[in-house]
Amino acid sequence: MNEAARRISLLREHMKPGKIDAYLVPTADYHESEYVGDHFKCREYITGFTGSAGTALITRDWAGLWTDGRYFIQAAAQLAGSGVELMKQGQPNVPTLEEYLETHMPEGGILGFDGRSVNARMGENLERRLAAKNVSLACTEDLIGEIWEDRPRLSEEPLWVLDERYAGRPAANKIAALRAEMKYAGASVHLLTTLDDIMWLLNVRGGDIPHNPVALCYVAVTEWDLLLFINEKIVPPPVLDYLIRLGVELQPYQHVYDYVSGLRDERVLLEKSKVNYLILHDLDASNTVIDRMNPTVMAKAVKNDIEIANMRAAHVKDGVAMVKFIYWLKHEVGHTKISECDAADYLDQLRREQGAMDESFDTISAYGANAAMCHYHAEAKSCAMLEPKGFYLVDSGGQYLEGTTDVTRTIALGPLTDEEREHYTLVLISMLRLGNVRFLSGCSGLSLDYVAREPFWQRGLDFNHGTGHGVGYLLNVHERPVGIRYRVVPERQDSAPFAPGMICSDEPGIYIEGSHGIRTENMVCCQRAEKTEYGQFLRFEFLTLVPIDVEPLRLELMEDEDIRHLNEYHRLVYDELAPLLTAEEAGWLREATRPVTR
Repeated sequence: MNEAARRISLLREHMKPGKIDAYLVPTADYHESEYVGDHFKCREYITGFTGSAGTALITRDWAGLWTDGRYFIQAAAQLAGSGVELMKQGQPNVPTLEEYLETHMPEGGILGFDGRSVNARMGENLERRLAAKNVSLACTEDLIGEIWEDRPRLSEEPLWVLDERYAGRPAANKIAALRAEMKYAGASVHLLTTLDDIMWLLNVRGGDIPHNPVALCYVAVTEWDLLLFINEKIVPPPVLDYLIRLGVELQPYQHVYDYVSGLRDERVLLEKSKVNYLILHDLDASNTVIDRMNPTVMAKAVKNDIEIANMRAAHVKDGVAMVKFIYWLKHEVGHTKISECDAADYLDQLRREQGAMDESFDTISAYGANAAMCHYHAEAKSCAMLEPKGFYLVDSGGQYLEGTTDVTRTIALGPLTDEEREHYTLVLISMLRLGNVRFLSGCSGLSLDYVAREPFWQRGLDFNHGTGHGVGYLLNVHERPVGIRYRVVPERQDSAPFAPGMICSDEPGIYIEGSHGIRTENMVCCQRAEKTEYGQFLRFEFLTLVPIDVEPLRLELMEDEDIRHLNEYHRLVYDELAPLLTAEEAGWLREATRPVTR
């Protein structure tokens, strides 16, 4: 029997004593984090699907997994033989999870889940939608924990303080501003559970989630008190002294539920889409809930001048690593045996040599048809070997004290088809046009996405992912509240208007299953442009400094403006990076960034 099928069978046995008809297994930890530590990989454990997004539902006689377009190909392969049906979110005739439950839950049935890993908004939505069938929610059932015999322990990586020369703003100032926002909202208590917001607020970082320098904790803020619920073992004495000086009181991590259940007659500011359902469930009815986005979200997204200057420096370091990597690829593929895993490991090493403390996510190192899977991850036992033909795609980034990077380059390793060259050129046109757009203050990514997709849509093509995501400062590589996409995806909360200081990715692509995948990605920083009688205009500044392979280009597809933007970008890349390279690398970079003309 397939291992996932065996585990699902065991789970069903554990559903029987509580008369549970269906059991919900989301991806999240207790903090609604996008990526989770090993302890929280329950959905991966029960289905075998390793992607970063998806929700499993196990009933007494059926199992399904909902995930988005980034993972359709990967999920289909990993679910094979498990008995789990792939439910392709957003596709015609595919019901949502809630619609499926409304149709298939029995009258008076029981839906079980671990309420610490389901957000409050989803829990309340399930309550409402299943009320007509008198379905009850069993929210204290950690059934995966009951069957997962060798479940990894909670991470205990140490907390550390981010110096103000990197943070750019003292934590005391941030806390005072938060209390002012609470007062404006009429809140007496603020429950903050999103890890990147807590890290930003206190100017600390941790290591409890791979590649995301955050620590598992909760915060409760009142007018006078700031309680940090955290495993005290991970707080070294110097960090404890720092926190005490800030007025922070430490409490054990799991005591947050005791604290919440003891609140009476308070006006509690929280974000239902991020606070877990059990916290909301434990709140006494005497409290008033103020449900709104955490005030820290917007403050964190608008980087201060010091953070922006540091981010520029981080991208210089990252650019040096990437140039060395591309130079190596261009000279070694065809002469040396290099696998996708070898390439990823070498790039990670080059970043460490430039000062990176970690990758900002698992490096996507994909050759040929593997690149058609947007979030492909090469495995040592099965990864492809790079050959002197076709495309190689690498999507990667680093975590530096100076900030977080994320860059994708698609590199020609040898002869290409006409279709590959056409697609490569369209992707570059799209990236350059979005990166050089001018727009009025008040625009969100919903307005800007057409700039990127128009070259594809004119030809009946598209890509099944957003065009851009917000990026944190030495925090999560995907950060609210901005993004660039043509339709609202409520759970992503990335449709806020752009403001100066916000940092976002610009990453169109195209993916032809079984053939090739192409993506070109730069990070951009929103800046003020001219102000006229029509209002304040904004623009983007490219932060990423990495050459774009010009060999595959079909220049006849590019407008004069596209070519000018490419040449200007390459001039910037060369000027910034050449002095930091060896003579051989600088010589290669000069040729790689040479001006192109039709």
